[in-house]
Amino acid sequence: MGLFSKKSQSYAETSALRLIGETVRKRLANDSGVYRIPVDGLEIFGVADFFSAAECERLIAIVDKVARPSPTYKGTDATGRTSYTGDVDPFDPFILMLQRRIDDLIGIDPAFGETIQGQRYEPGQEFRGHYDHFLPSQHFWDTEQKRGGQRSWTAMAYLNAVEEGGTTDFTRVNLSIPPQPGALLLWNNMKPDGTPNPDALHAGTPVVRGKKYVLTKWYRSRPWH
Repeated sequence: MGLFSKKSQSYAETSALRLIGETVRKRLANDSGVYRIPVDGLEIFGVADFFSAAECERLIAIVDKVARPSPTYKGTDATGRTSYTGDVDPFDPFILMLQRRIDDLIGIDPAFGETIQGQRYEPGQEFRGHYDHFLPSQHFWDTEQKRGGQRSWTAMAYLNAVEEGGTTDFTRVNLSIPPQPGALLLWNNMKPDGTPNPDALHAGTPVVRGKKYVLTKWYRSRPWH
């Protein structure tokens, strides 16, 4: 019967996700500052120098203040996510400015966006292969439906260079992206038809030397709360 034998993503949600995908795809394609990364099976885009060096430095300090051992996700051997994580203050004027910049770039209603999350990876820390979207088979599916539904797009920014390691790898499409200070990645967690994309599987590989700082913002199919 498979993962979707008891529950499935609703037709209404799938339709909403398809329309969000179309809107963002068209907006990014018409932005000369956005580069579509040429891989099959995944819609992923990059923007160089989206954050300035000064903004990255300030954001790193903010991440250090909120970072705690990452909760929730564990791989089969209970070591899936070993970074430090924390939500930034969504009412900080500096954060609000950056959120508006991301919202304007991607073209999704700001109400659909989750609070920006900061992550810090120290030597040996990683986030093994995972999806940003949810599966109806997962125990928290109903809870997430009440919080805004399925995740559509991910916006992830690198804040610093890493001496060695710490790439973001999309293993199913053979894509590995090294940290580049200020660069923003955008990818669709859904296929163009609005259903979850298995090729969106990705991992934060272990940092070998130095530290890695990242910001992530996820968007939902409905207003998030």
